[in-house]
Amino acid sequence: MTFQRIVIALLVLIVAGLGAIGYVEWRMAVQVRTLKAFVEGYVFNEAVMACEQAKSSTPFKWNSGKSTSVIGLNSVKLDKYNVIASYTLVADSVYCDYDPIKRKAEIGSSFLERE
Repeated sequence: MTFQRIVIALLVLIVAGLGAIGYVEWRMAVQVRTLKAFVEGYVFNEAVMACEQAKSSTPFKWNSGKSTSVIGLNSVKLDKYNVIASYTLVADSVYCDYDPIKRKAEIGSSFLERE
């Protein structure tokens, strides 16, 4: 009888622990989404200005474009110390990657092996 109580108590503790882990993970995901939305909103105007002023044979026209879209903030971790961030916009099928750290825009770049 004592063994059964110990097993049931352990199962209850395991279920409670898994529930707590799930709750903490959910809360962290909400905070990360909020932070990402804030960063994207902060970077958006800079990205549009930099993309429109970038020198390229294909002009990037966000304000006068017929079809515009925000792909959003992307990042690639090259190794333990290097992360490449990119904020991507599309206007009339012309891609523009804006690096918020270097504050530099590249039109038609191949971020993430994109052609």
